[in-house]
Amino acid sequence: MLEYEFMQRAFIAGLLIAILASISGTFIVLKRYSLMGETLAHSSLVGVAVGLVAGYNPLWVAVVFAVLSSWLIEYLRSNFALYSDAILSIMLSGSLALAVIIVSLGGAFNNSLFSYLFGSILSVSNDDLVTIVLFGSFSLGLLLIFSKELFFICYDEEVAKTSGIKVKFLNFLLVTVVAIIIALSIRVVGSLLIGALMVIPTAAALQFRVGFKNTMFISLAFALFSVLFGMTTSYYYSLPSGATIVLSIIALFIISLIINKK
Repeated sequence: MLEYEFMQRAFIAGLLIAILASISGTFIVLKRYSLMGETLAHSSLVGVAVGLVAGYNPLWVAVVFAVLSSWLIEYLRSNFALYSDAILSIMLSGSLALAVIIVSLGGAFNNSLFSYLFGSILSVSNDDLVTIVLFGSFSLGLLLIFSKELFFICYDEEVAKTSGIKVKFLNFLLVTVVAIIIALSIRVVGSLLIGALMVIPTAAALQFRVGFKNTMFISLAFALFSVLFGMTTSYYYSLPSGATIVLSIIALFIISLIINKK
């Protein structure tokens, strides 16, 4: 399987996305922002649609739209009396509707669009890998540098404010990093599945109740295993890679529930 260059690129891309999604997902889940992944994935899809219609690189345009959408979400949440889940639902629906209209007007309903909807990890190019490594390293570095402050904000935002932490800045930083990671991920697992890769490993790890740092490590291990197992299964049984990865994560989540129930 690893004799083929496209499989080597696919595994590298999948493992990188697993690392980024699981670590950022830990903060997102603890902050009760689980819908953020799905919402920003659909916002990224608007960027993909614009890129395909206008002839630009869809991945770069997706990053721009995802970041702008994350800023708008955080601005609405912090400045208006709106619940987070309501804002995310509104943005999710609106982004999907806008993406459909753009691709309809531009006649861009083709295989390229479907590869971003459901993922096309086997078609990841060397340029895609370079982009994921550069932006991913930058995003992961920011998360690790501010991990203590972000955890404090996730635990209790009001107490963090009174402690002198720049809550507003760090909230914008977190959603920006998550937006970049999601935009990079839709090429690998697709906009319809990236939310699962970001949320479910953390949800499974939380069942063990072992503290923040250990939860993050368990989440990372689950995400890496699901990518390896899902892609191997996909290769040998000719199944969609994004779907097999997500089903592998769900299987781990069910196992975690059973183990901790006993």
